[in-house]
Amino acid sequence: MKKIILTLLLTPVSYFLFAQFVAKAEIKGKVEGICDQKNVYALFEMFADQKQAVCAITAPEIEKMLNDSVLFLKDNRGYTDKGMVSLIINCKGELVKCEIDNKTKTPLLDEQIVHVLKTLTSWKAGKLKGKSVDSLRLWSFDIADGKISLK
Repeated sequence: MKKIILTLLLTPVSYFLFAQFVAKAEIKGKVEGICDQKNVYALFEMFADQKQAVCAITAPEIEKMLNDSVLFLKDNRGYTDKGMVSLIINCKGELVKCEIDNKTKTPLLDEQIVHVLKTLTSWKAGKLKGKSVDSLRLWSFDIADGKISLK
């Protein structure tokens, strides 16, 4: 009897241990270029069947682009701040939306960062269970001594 009760208790627990978390992003308004407006995912690499969208350019190269192109930082070398940018990459690997989520203290800086990131047009689409999907990428960034670092 104890074995039956133990089995009945452990079966649902084991199901949840092997279940994979899938997070859908809520997209407000219509975003041009999305393959499926109702199914945009925030993907997590820690789960075997989820692969985040990957830019053709590496993070250090993107940081270099930002630090070379954001003029606000060239004029404000001691500036310190932080923020977050959200990117939506469609199922075809195209960047369809880029915006600052957690803004810096300076709207001009936010505008310049978004302008640079919108040039990242070549992506490998995110995948969920082997299928290319629309996905949301969040990048946090720190600015210390006038230099941007992606996290």
